[in-house]
Amino acid sequence: MSQFTVRVYGIMINENKQVLVSDEYIRGGYYTKFPGGGLEFGEGTLECIVREWKEEVNQEVEVVEHLYTTDFFQMNAFNNVQQIIAIYYLVRAVSPFVAPILEKPFAFEVPEGATQVEGVRWVEWDAFSSEAVTLPTDKRVSDIVKAKF
Repeated sequence: MSQFTVRVYGIMINENKQVLVSDEYIRGGYYTKFPGGGLEFGEGTLECIVREWKEEVNQEVEVVEHLYTTDFFQMNAFNNVQQIIAIYYLVRAVSPFVAPILEKPFAFEVPEGATQVEGVRWVEWDAFSSEAVTLPTDKRVSDIVKAKF
């Protein structure tokens, strides 16, 4: 029996043409990814992205458009019996941006025993590429974003 996990991510490009990324320490590894997370039972993908951005970035957002849904096999990096289905949306802020911004990648302390720590930062458009993110699906989406915008 196959198991799937659905992840929903938001891409935000600000007025300075910078892209928001999330630097995260997860279970001993460091990852740069797009803000978002897991779809909860009974929740639609649009509800999920709004909730995840509020939880992770303390930001109210609205979805502008669908950008991409995984179209290849991607194993869950943390559970080798789950396949990831990832959905990406372009999002726009509908409240003032108040999240603390990291000045450089992973500029946060990881407390003893912590399993997850995260922070967000803006990546300049000229520096933004598939090399700016860690996960395979995020890399594909980065290429799409660069080509489209």
